[in-house]
Amino acid sequence: MIRQIFFIAGQNFSGWHKNARVWMTFALGLVLCLMLSDQMITRAQTYHSSIQLMEPFIWTFGDEQSVLFSTLLLLLLFADMPFIDQAVPYRLIRTTRDKWLAGQILYVIVTVILYNFFLLAIEALIAMPWSYIGNVWSETSASFAYGAGKDGAVAVSVKTMEISTPYECAAFVFLLMLLYSLLIAALMLLLNLAGGKAAGVLGVLLFNLYGYLLNPEWIRRVFDIPQGLLYRANVLCGWLSPLSHATFSMHNFGYDYLPGIQVSVFLFFCLICILLIAARIKMKRYNFTFVQVEE
Repeated sequence: MIRQIFFIAGQNFSGWHKNARVWMTFALGLVLCLMLSDQMITRAQTYHSSIQLMEPFIWTFGDEQSVLFSTLLLLLLFADMPFIDQAVPYRLIRTTRDKWLAGQILYVIVTVILYNFFLLAIEALIAMPWSYIGNVWSETSASFAYGAGKDGAVAVSVKTMEISTPYECAAFVFLLMLLYSLLIAALMLLLNLAGGKAAGVLGVLLFNLYGYLLNPEWIRRVFDIPQGLLYRANVLCGWLSPLSHATFSMHNFGYDYLPGIQVSVFLFFCLICILLIAARIKMKRYNFTFVQVEE
């Protein structure tokens, strides 16, 4: 059983070298990393200052918008789930629907892990000429946190620097980003099985839009919330917005009412499991459609 699941997942990876969508996704991921880390690297170059190896990744993907942009690129990779090709009829004859779906799920999980490791590696490579590996925050980050980054281009959080170290923070940022990406992929899989590819893409776009708009700054502007109530709006958005759960700095570190990282991890895990169970149920009634190719 396990061998068949791994074989089905491996068959999906075997076509990567000739899949334009795969190359495009990773190329756009590279461009995204270069664009989002540009200001920090430019400052390190200009002032001949050093940065910690993990800092570009932390500050780039510790921000809601950056997490959103990176996960939207997964639409290119997973828009055609559940990956039906001309070989699927032969695989279904030799195995069951459950095993075939398990192979697709394994492929999605491994792909998301590889994609997020790719972003982490690119950020580390970009920072390498000006970086050090010590587990302490750099003066470059401190300068952004205390004034140089007020334009919002580099979302350096003083709170984050006070309660964590770079490697610990990078691990949490990676974990939250990975779980959010898996949630998006699981949602797209379910919607694709239920309503087709268009439903999957539209559903994921609306889900991300909901998380993006559920932002305390947006709410303050739309509803003209007084400054005194802004903290309550921030806490409410921290609990209700999936993007906030995927953002490291939007968590409780002992002195507010935001969700803790453990809570966000648990919620992501539960939602992913629910979506995959629903996808399994839907797969039992899924009608496969194959296009005959004339030879």
